[in-house]
Amino acid sequence: MIVFDRVSFSYGSRPVLQQVSFRVQTEERVAVLGGSGEGKTTVLRLILGLLRPDSGRIFIDAEDITDRKESELRAVRRKFSIVFQDGALFDSLTVRENVAFCLREYTRMTEEEIDQKVKELLKRVDLENAIDLMPEELSGGMHRRVAIARSFAACEPEMFLYDEPTTGLDPVNADSICRLILDLSHGGRGLIIVTHKVFDAMKVANRFMFLRNGNILFDGDQAALIRSPLLEIQAFLQELSLSSPPPGADQEQNRHV
Repeated sequence: MIVFDRVSFSYGSRPVLQQVSFRVQTEERVAVLGGSGEGKTTVLRLILGLLRPDSGRIFIDAEDITDRKESELRAVRRKFSIVFQDGALFDSLTVRENVAFCLREYTRMTEEEIDQKVKELLKRVDLENAIDLMPEELSGGMHRRVAIARSFAACEPEMFLYDEPTTGLDPVNADSICRLILDLSHGGRGLIIVTHKVFDAMKVANRFMFLRNGNILFDGDQAALIRSPLLEIQAFLQELSLSSPPPGADQEQNRHV
């Protein structure tokens, strides 16, 4: 379980989160919505201990990680798989070497075992044929898939964290990434996705939080989100009236809720 207890955080003099509190079970599928600069990615970094709150406490599985030293956070971070928006692949390494990097750093596997594991992970994200390509040769969707495979490499996470995983992708690739996200969450592992893309959030999540001006204005299911009378949320949801869902979106959501 993840618990934020009255967490506040600022970048210099600019407050980002103000007295934010919530609880997320590791098997939940949660979307954190909000505009740019509202603190969505900051929430993920605080969960991992990459940032420390100015005030408040953060608990992971009932353990207070707020003041943990860097050396004490490794076990906590291994509970999560994180994919940041840019994917953060090493430009000078092939797909094979990118995915193998964490295996070499954090395991005692032989090179033969590592190579077999890399192939298994790439098959899982349907990229086994791209194993010897360089990052510059990958499409945006392929790049995100490699990043997801690499995040899986060093551990079997309890929960997945995604930072704007479909930003910059065309609708077909975005839909493909959403389907992969859902497939990987099977077996009781939950996810937190931060995004400003409403349709993509609705494909993968069944609980929604809305961040605005450092506060959580909404926390509930999809139906309640759409019915919310808050003007800030209705303005954000204009995507729903300006666009049409990709084919099969409703069926995909219903299948996994």
